[in-house]
Amino acid sequence: MQRVIVQVPMSQSLKSMAETVASDMGFSSLQEAIRVILTKLSKKQLTLRIEEPEEITDLSPTAERRFKKALADIKAGKNIYKPKNKEEFFKMLRS
Repeated sequence: MQRVIVQVPMSQSLKSMAETVASDMGFSSLQEAIRVILTKLSKKQLTLRIEEPEEITDLSPTAERRFKKALADIKAGKNIYKPKNKEEFFKMLRS
């Protein structure tokens, strides 16, 4: 197997943080973590999902708690009403 070297310019702080996380995840080195990721990526066994964090700004503490509870309920599938059809949906909105 012919080996190549891939160079990825990055800040020292990014490298240090990545090394710490890789170690916490059980990798012997950052290089090992990158090899595992690239191997899975090359076999289409890796799914990447990029999401922005949900930001809560300018809410009172009470509203923030209610918002967080609503998000947790949605993710858990609790306290959610699912109308059977569009007529039922619009009836619910008008009530």
